[in-house]
Amino acid sequence: MPTTHTATCHCGAVEVEATLDLSQPTYRCNCSICRRTRFWPAVALPGGFRIVRGQSDLTRYTFGTHKNHHYFCRHCGVRVFGHGTDTPMGEMYGVNVGCINGLTDEDLARLAVVRVDGLHDQWQQAPAHSGYL
Repeated sequence: MPTTHTATCHCGAVEVEATLDLSQPTYRCNCSICRRTRFWPAVALPGGFRIVRGQSDLTRYTFGTHKNHHYFCRHCGVRVFGHGTDTPMGEMYGVNVGCINGLTDEDLARLAVVRVDGLHDQWQQAPAHSGYL
């Protein structure tokens, strides 16, 4: 069931609000940026996402096709969310599960995780080796 959640960076400068259905899968990807930052997103659709505070505290990074935008707090470096238009599901926001306020360790352990092979642009399948994701 979709619920509104808030997510913040480590220092609290950036806060977002997102409508997320945490009964749906979250994602772990082996692409070059997700692997390096250990990004673990839950999906929010465009109408269910907003920046509450810290717009000016965000640093945006793009690479490759420049269609996917990766946002980091310029103070603590935490990646609270990303915004993509070049994804298998179309436009979406990926909210970093580790930044969602109020989730317990038990809540995190119950989340379904789909592992995707973004490194080889095989978004519909898991990578050959995914234990580290």
